[in-house]
Amino acid sequence: MTAPPHQSHAPDATAGADSPAPPRGQGPRLYVDEATLAADAIVDLPAPQAHYLRSVLRRGPGDTVVLFNGQDGEWRGSIERLAKSGGQVLCGDRLRPQTTEAGPWLLFAPLKRGPVDMMTEKATELGVSQLHPVLTRFTTSPRVNLDRLRALAVEAAEQCRRLTVPCVTEPKPLAYLSDGWPSDRRLLVLAEHGAAITAAQAFSETAGKPAALLVGPEGGLADSELDALRHLPFVTPVRLGPRVLRAETAAIAGLTLWQALSGDWR
Repeated sequence: MTAPPHQSHAPDATAGADSPAPPRGQGPRLYVDEATLAADAIVDLPAPQAHYLRSVLRRGPGDTVVLFNGQDGEWRGSIERLAKSGGQVLCGDRLRPQTTEAGPWLLFAPLKRGPVDMMTEKATELGVSQLHPVLTRFTTSPRVNLDRLRALAVEAAEQCRRLTVPCVTEPKPLAYLSDGWPSDRRLLVLAEHGAAITAAQAFSETAGKPAALLVGPEGGLADSELDALRHLPFVTPVRLGPRVLRAETAAIAGLTLWQALSGDWR
Protein backbone atom coordinates (compact mmCIF):
# COMPACT_ATOMS: atom_id res chain seq x y z
CA MET A 1 0.00 0.00 0.00
CA THR A 2 1.30 3.44 -0.90
CA ALA A 3 1.24 6.02 1.87
CA PRO A 4 -0.52 9.33 1.21
CA PRO A 5 1.37 12.50 0.34
CA HIS A 6 -0.43 14.44 3.06
CA GLN A 7 -1.05 12.75 6.38
CA SER A 8 -3.64 13.77 8.91
CA HIS A 9 -3.54 13.22 12.62
CA ALA A 10 -5.78 11.70 15.24
CA PRO A 11 -7.81 13.39 17.94
CA ASP A 12 -7.07 13.55 21.63
CA ALA A 13 -7.80 10.37 23.58
CA THR A 14 -10.70 12.04 25.38
CA ALA A 15 -12.72 12.51 22.20
CA GLY A 16 -16.01 10.63 22.24
CA ALA A 17 -17.44 8.51 19.46
CA ASP A 18 -19.59 11.36 18.19
CA SER A 19 -17.14 14.17 18.92
CA PRO A 20 -15.56 16.17 16.12
CA ALA A 21 -11.90 15.45 15.60
CA PRO A 22 -9.78 17.92 17.60
CA PRO A 23 -6.68 19.69 16.26
CA ARG A 24 -3.92 17.60 14.75
CA GLY A 25 -0.82 16.59 16.64
CA GLN A 26 -0.62 12.84 17.17
CA GLY A 27 1.47 11.82 14.18
CA PRO A 28 0.81 10.27 10.75
CA ARG A 29 -2.16 7.92 10.36
CA LEU A 30 -1.80 4.43 8.90
CA TYR A 31 -4.47 1.95 7.85
CA VAL A 32 -3.45 -1.53 9.01
CA ASP A 33 -6.26 -3.73 7.77
CA GLU A 34 -4.67 -7.08 8.67
CA ALA A 35 -3.72 -6.11 12.22
CA THR A 36 -5.64 -6.48 15.47
CA LEU A 37 -5.39 -3.27 17.49
CA ALA A 38 -5.31 -3.51 21.28
CA ALA A 39 -3.25 -2.15 24.14
CA ASP A 40 0.37 -3.43 24.04
CA ALA A 41 -0.17 -5.24 20.73
CA ILE A 42 2.74 -5.34 18.29
CA VAL A 43 1.63 -4.32 14.80
CA ASP A 44 3.71 -5.36 11.80
CA LEU A 45 4.04 -2.78 9.02
CA PRO A 46 4.63 -3.79 5.39
CA ALA A 47 7.67 -2.49 3.56
CA PRO A 48 5.89 0.42 1.77
CA GLN A 49 4.57 1.88 5.03
CA ALA A 50 7.92 1.41 6.76
CA HIS A 51 9.68 3.10 3.83
CA TYR A 52 7.26 6.02 3.94
CA LEU A 53 7.79 6.59 7.66
CA ARG A 54 11.56 6.10 7.51
CA SER A 55 12.59 7.70 4.22
CA VAL A 56 9.86 10.25 3.48
CA LEU A 57 8.73 11.44 6.91
CA ARG A 58 12.11 10.79 8.59
CA ARG A 59 10.47 9.04 11.53
CA GLY A 60 12.21 6.49 13.69
CA PRO A 61 11.93 4.38 16.87
CA GLY A 62 10.05 6.19 19.62
CA ASP A 63 8.07 8.44 17.28
CA THR A 64 4.28 8.43 17.44
CA VAL A 65 1.92 7.16 14.75
CA VAL A 66 -1.84 6.63 14.71
CA LEU A 67 -3.30 3.32 13.57
CA PHE A 68 -6.78 2.22 12.48
CA ASN A 69 -8.13 -0.92 10.83
CA GLY A 70 -11.84 -0.24 10.35
CA GLN A 71 -12.79 -2.54 13.23
CA ASP A 72 -11.02 -1.68 16.48
CA GLY A 73 -11.15 2.11 16.50
CA GLU A 74 -8.14 4.42 16.38
CA TRP A 75 -4.99 3.86 18.44
CA ARG A 76 -1.84 5.75 19.31
CA GLY A 77 1.29 3.76 18.61
CA SER A 78 5.04 4.08 19.11
CA ILE A 79 7.45 3.02 16.39
CA GLU A 80 9.60 0.11 17.56
CA ARG A 81 11.52 -0.69 14.40
CA LEU A 82 11.77 0.49 10.79
CA ALA A 83 13.73 -1.27 8.06
CA LYS A 84 13.60 -1.83 4.32
CA SER A 85 11.74 -5.09 4.85
CA GLY A 86 9.07 -3.62 7.13
CA GLY A 87 8.54 -2.28 10.62
CA GLN A 88 6.81 -2.70 13.94
CA VAL A 89 4.66 -0.41 16.07
CA LEU A 90 3.73 -0.89 19.72
CA CYS A 91 0.04 -0.08 20.33
CA GLY A 92 -0.59 2.26 23.24
CA ASP A 93 -3.94 3.82 24.17
CA ARG A 94 -7.11 4.01 22.13
CA LEU A 95 -7.86 7.48 20.83
CA ARG A 96 -11.36 6.81 19.46
CA PRO A 97 -13.69 3.81 19.69
CA GLN A 98 -14.97 2.25 16.49
CA THR A 99 -18.22 3.75 15.22
CA THR A 100 -20.54 2.87 12.37
CA GLU A 101 -19.98 5.02 9.29
CA ALA A 102 -23.13 4.23 7.33
CA GLY A 103 -22.53 6.60 4.45
CA PRO A 104 -24.21 6.34 1.04
CA TRP A 105 -23.03 4.09 -1.74
CA LEU A 106 -21.68 5.63 -4.93
CA LEU A 107 -22.34 3.84 -8.22
CA PHE A 108 -20.38 5.29 -11.13
CA ALA A 109 -19.45 4.52 -14.70
CA PRO A 110 -15.65 4.16 -14.95
CA LEU A 111 -13.90 7.26 -16.22
CA LYS A 112 -10.42 8.13 -17.41
CA ARG A 113 -7.68 7.84 -14.81
CA GLY A 114 -7.54 11.47 -13.65
CA PRO A 115 -11.27 12.00 -13.14
CA VAL A 116 -11.88 8.59 -11.56
CA ASP A 117 -8.94 9.08 -9.20
CA MET A 118 -10.31 12.43 -8.05
CA MET A 119 -13.83 11.05 -7.70
CA THR A 120 -12.61 8.12 -5.58
CA GLU A 121 -10.62 10.39 -3.30
CA LYS A 122 -13.38 12.96 -2.82
CA ALA A 123 -16.10 10.34 -2.41
CA THR A 124 -14.08 8.79 0.39
CA GLU A 125 -13.67 12.18 2.07
CA LEU A 126 -17.43 12.72 1.68
CA GLY A 127 -18.20 9.56 3.61
CA VAL A 128 -19.27 6.93 1.07
CA SER A 129 -19.29 3.42 2.47
CA GLN A 130 -19.11 1.57 -0.85
CA LEU A 131 -17.85 2.37 -4.35
CA HIS A 132 -19.52 0.41 -7.17
CA PRO A 133 -18.24 0.68 -10.76
CA VAL A 134 -21.07 0.03 -13.24
CA LEU A 135 -20.72 -0.55 -16.99
CA THR A 136 -23.11 1.48 -19.13
CA ARG A 137 -23.75 1.89 -22.83
CA PHE A 138 -21.55 4.98 -23.12
CA THR A 139 -18.82 3.87 -20.72
CA THR A 140 -15.54 4.89 -22.34
CA SER A 141 -13.14 3.21 -19.89
CA PRO A 142 -14.50 -0.30 -19.24
CA ARG A 143 -11.29 -1.49 -17.60
CA VAL A 144 -11.14 -0.67 -13.89
CA ASN A 145 -7.94 -0.84 -11.85
CA LEU A 146 -9.53 -1.92 -8.58
CA ASP A 147 -6.22 -2.13 -6.73
CA ARG A 148 -5.50 1.49 -7.58
CA LEU A 149 -8.97 2.65 -6.52
CA ARG A 150 -8.67 0.77 -3.23
CA ALA A 151 -5.25 2.32 -2.58
CA LEU A 152 -6.65 5.80 -3.28
CA ALA A 153 -9.55 5.13 -0.91
CA VAL A 154 -7.11 4.08 1.82
CA GLU A 155 -5.00 7.21 1.35
CA ALA A 156 -8.05 9.46 1.48
CA ALA A 157 -9.37 7.70 4.60
CA GLU A 158 -6.00 8.13 6.31
CA GLN A 159 -5.95 11.82 5.45
CA CYS A 160 -9.53 12.72 6.41
CA ARG A 161 -9.46 10.86 9.74
CA ARG A 162 -12.41 8.59 9.10
CA LEU A 163 -12.39 5.24 10.90
CA THR A 164 -13.26 3.04 7.92
CA VAL A 165 -12.24 2.64 4.29
CA PRO A 166 -14.94 2.33 1.59
CA CYS A 167 -15.43 -1.08 0.02
CA VAL A 168 -14.62 -1.10 -3.72
CA THR A 169 -16.60 -3.74 -5.62
CA GLU A 170 -16.07 -5.52 -8.92
CA PRO A 171 -17.58 -3.78 -11.97
CA LYS A 172 -21.11 -4.85 -12.84
CA PRO A 173 -23.23 -4.14 -15.94
CA LEU A 174 -25.94 -1.58 -15.29
CA ALA A 175 -28.54 -3.98 -16.67
CA TYR A 176 -27.92 -6.32 -13.74
CA LEU A 177 -28.24 -3.61 -11.14
CA SER A 178 -31.52 -4.92 -9.73
CA ASP A 179 -30.07 -8.36 -8.95
CA GLY A 180 -29.91 -8.59 -5.18
CA TRP A 181 -30.47 -4.87 -4.61
CA PRO A 182 -31.43 -4.29 -0.93
CA SER A 183 -35.09 -3.36 -0.68
CA ASP A 184 -34.52 -0.68 1.97
CA ARG A 185 -31.86 1.29 0.03
CA ARG A 186 -33.03 4.09 -2.27
CA LEU A 187 -31.10 4.57 -5.50
CA LEU A 188 -30.90 8.24 -6.48
CA VAL A 189 -30.05 8.43 -10.17
CA LEU A 190 -28.43 11.72 -11.19
CA ALA A 191 -30.30 12.21 -14.46
CA GLU A 192 -29.34 14.88 -17.00
CA HIS A 193 -32.67 14.73 -18.83
CA GLY A 194 -36.17 13.34 -18.59
CA ALA A 195 -38.53 13.33 -15.64
CA ALA A 196 -36.76 13.94 -12.34
CA ILE A 197 -37.29 15.72 -9.04
CA THR A 198 -34.97 18.27 -7.46
CA ALA A 199 -32.05 17.11 -5.40
CA ALA A 200 -33.31 19.06 -2.39
CA GLN A 201 -36.61 17.18 -2.42
CA ALA A 202 -35.14 13.75 -3.15
CA PHE A 203 -32.31 13.96 -0.64
CA SER A 204 -34.49 15.37 2.13
CA GLU A 205 -36.86 12.41 1.72
CA THR A 206 -34.00 9.96 2.33
CA ALA A 207 -32.86 11.57 5.60
CA GLY A 208 -31.67 8.89 7.98
CA LYS A 209 -32.33 6.10 5.46
CA PRO A 210 -29.93 3.94 3.42
CA ALA A 211 -29.24 5.50 0.03
CA ALA A 212 -27.06 5.20 -3.04
CA LEU A 213 -26.21 7.68 -5.79
CA LEU A 214 -25.67 6.70 -9.42
CA VAL A 215 -23.72 8.92 -11.80
CA GLY A 216 -23.38 8.05 -15.47
CA PRO A 217 -20.37 8.23 -17.79
CA GLU A 218 -19.11 11.03 -20.00
CA GLY A 219 -22.06 11.64 -22.29
CA GLY A 220 -24.54 10.54 -19.66
CA LEU A 221 -26.83 7.55 -19.44
CA ALA A 222 -28.65 6.42 -22.57
CA ASP A 223 -32.40 7.10 -22.84
CA SER A 224 -33.06 3.36 -22.76
CA GLU A 225 -31.01 3.01 -19.56
CA LEU A 226 -32.85 5.86 -17.85
CA ASP A 227 -36.22 4.41 -18.92
CA ALA A 228 -35.28 1.01 -17.50
CA LEU A 229 -34.10 2.55 -14.24
CA ARG A 230 -37.30 4.57 -13.82
CA HIS A 231 -39.30 1.32 -13.82
CA LEU A 232 -37.38 -0.07 -10.83
CA PRO A 233 -39.31 0.44 -7.58
CA PHE A 234 -36.26 1.54 -5.58
CA VAL A 235 -35.11 4.27 -8.04
CA THR A 236 -35.68 8.03 -7.84
CA PRO A 237 -34.37 10.15 -10.76
CA VAL A 238 -32.78 13.36 -9.47
CA ARG A 239 -31.86 16.63 -11.19
CA LEU A 240 -28.86 18.56 -9.82
CA GLY A 241 -29.58 21.80 -11.65
CA PRO A 242 -29.82 23.54 -15.03
CA ARG A 243 -26.21 22.95 -16.07
CA VAL A 244 -24.69 19.77 -17.48
CA LEU A 245 -21.95 18.63 -15.10
CA ARG A 246 -18.98 16.43 -15.76
CA ALA A 247 -19.43 12.98 -14.25
CA GLU A 248 -16.88 13.54 -11.50
CA THR A 249 -18.37 16.96 -10.70
CA ALA A 250 -21.87 15.48 -10.50
CA ALA A 251 -20.68 12.76 -8.11
CA ILE A 252 -18.99 15.24 -5.79
CA ALA A 253 -21.88 17.71 -5.93
CA GLY A 254 -24.45 14.98 -5.35
CA LEU A 255 -22.62 13.52 -2.36
CA THR A 256 -22.11 16.98 -0.86
CA LEU A 257 -25.82 17.79 -1.11
CA TRP A 258 -26.81 14.38 0.23
CA GLN A 259 -24.57 14.74 3.29
CA ALA A 260 -25.91 18.26 3.94
CA LEU A 261 -29.58 17.30 3.62
CA SER A 262 -29.67 13.66 4.67
CA GLY A 263 -26.33 12.56 6.06
CA ASP A 264 -23.95 13.29 8.90
CA TRP A 265 -23.61 17.02 8.15
CA ARG A 266 -27.09 17.72 9.47
